[in-house]
Amino acid sequence: MNTDVSARHAFRKGWGRAAAVAALIPALSPAFAQAQDAAHRGGTMKIVAVASEGTLDPQINYTSRYWQLYAFLYDGLMSFKKVGGPESNELVPDLAAEMPTVSDDGKTYTFKLRKDVKFSNGKELAPEDVVASFQRIFKVFSPTSGSFYGGIVGADKCLADPANCTLEGGVIADDANNAVTINLVAPDAEFLYKLSVPHASILPADAPAKDGGNTPIPGTAAYMIQSYDPNASLVMVRNPHFKEWSKEAQPEGYPDEIVYTFGGTEESAVNAIMNGQADWMFDPPPGDRLAELSVSAPDQLRVSPLAAWWYAPMNTNLAPFNDVRVRQALNYAVDRDALVSIFGGPALAQPVCQVLPPDFPGHEDQCLYTLDPGTEWSAPDMDKALQLVEESGTKGQKVTVVTDDTASSRGVGTYLQSVLSDLGYDATVQTISGDIQFTYIQNTNNNVQLSVSQWYADYPAASNFLNVLFGCDSFHPGTDASVNISGFCDAGIDAQMKAAMALGATDQDAANGDWAKIDGAVMEKAPAVPLFTPKDVDLISTRVGNYEFSNVFHWLIANSWVQ
Repeated sequence: MNTDVSARHAFRKGWGRAAAVAALIPALSPAFAQAQDAAHRGGTMKIVAVASEGTLDPQINYTSRYWQLYAFLYDGLMSFKKVGGPESNELVPDLAAEMPTVSDDGKTYTFKLRKDVKFSNGKELAPEDVVASFQRIFKVFSPTSGSFYGGIVGADKCLADPANCTLEGGVIADDANNAVTINLVAPDAEFLYKLSVPHASILPADAPAKDGGNTPIPGTAAYMIQSYDPNASLVMVRNPHFKEWSKEAQPEGYPDEIVYTFGGTEESAVNAIMNGQADWMFDPPPGDRLAELSVSAPDQLRVSPLAAWWYAPMNTNLAPFNDVRVRQALNYAVDRDALVSIFGGPALAQPVCQVLPPDFPGHEDQCLYTLDPGTEWSAPDMDKALQLVEESGTKGQKVTVVTDDTASSRGVGTYLQSVLSDLGYDATVQTISGDIQFTYIQNTNNNVQLSVSQWYADYPAASNFLNVLFGCDSFHPGTDASVNISGFCDAGIDAQMKAAMALGATDQDAANGDWAKIDGAVMEKAPAVPLFTPKDVDLISTRVGNYEFSNVFHWLIANSWVQ
């Protein structure tokens, strides 16, 4: 997920402060989750952000800012465990009463639904809601309709004619047994993961077949949205119809209310937390404050590893980046050590040369665009970059870098502008509010040449980076839901990705080997510039207890209490 989609990380210049933070990392490690304690139930959790993040619709929004909230607003048939640590990657039945029965050589999944589950509007969950929700994924043009759910029987017709989607023969209700059957065209080793993300949220059958926008859609989870003003605040309160059916899938949560306030600056957010007026900030603490806090308030900082990357997608269908030599030139010219420094130093980020992050399925160290190509980053090769630009004949063309308005993104964008200028381009930076930047850079109608974006794993599989970000099925021209921002569609590589996903159903180790080769093949075409792999930094107030970090949803807000 994007996550700007998710840039809660430090921006500061200079290695000295980075080294100071690095020395303190052991003191910043998250504490072990404390035991559940009913005495802590209640109160208001106050969180802040510089900006909101677009539509509230869980089947459309693809940002970690709101996926973090959806974890406690909506349920799917399956769920990732709402716990901290490695177990957060594990799957459990959610609205399904038990793990599905799988038949027909892995192509048929039958789910028995839980009884007495109600939406926040009081309507009781029924099989028809599940069928309608999967149809709706296509009707609203969900960003992952093709890449995640295109293997459902009938999905091909839905992708061709979304408004009339029926998924006939693909998702079948069984009212007599309170069950639903999903039929796939071919086995999919990742299908249960895909049913566990917010795009597969089960909504009421009468939910509008269009983007819900700023109007909340009822869910079945522990909380519901009471009010939302994208320019001011989002308020979550307890769902009055919720009864905890599985603590692992959907815990009842500690706070009675979660108030998310938008506006202000990163600096004001830090001050609010330190003064006890807020409990957490989404955006990165300013660099000088982070260095200060690492000494003065280390117990209020949490640092966690992430399966993520920051990258600069280049529009392969617009000049000058429709020339592979230009895309390769920018990859050669970028100094990834400088970018790590901009972000906060080696304590908070590391250089990256490829799509798949370290320690992720399918990752094999490889670095094409560096002074000494091999397995790791060494230094930029400006001579090679200038040679490629000269050969392309594009020197002097105008290039605009589109960033969001966080300090981190602006800093990276300004750096890319300077590199482009050094390569001979007339480069500028355009900064857009974070609540619209991610959708803006996806829409081909906006003619974005180059942007700064981030991607955080939806689940631990190579396809979630490579196929989602660079697969043909993720490119939807003229829409705000085209997560393949580069518009990259290579028929040969796309076929390799589909073959690797199919192989994963029978031999995941062999598939991961193929994904490593695909990673290299994508980078040869250079649709994006890998920048760095970040770590998550959370600043919390002294009121917050039971901090837990999920690999999927990051800080589990409702699992924490306020004193």
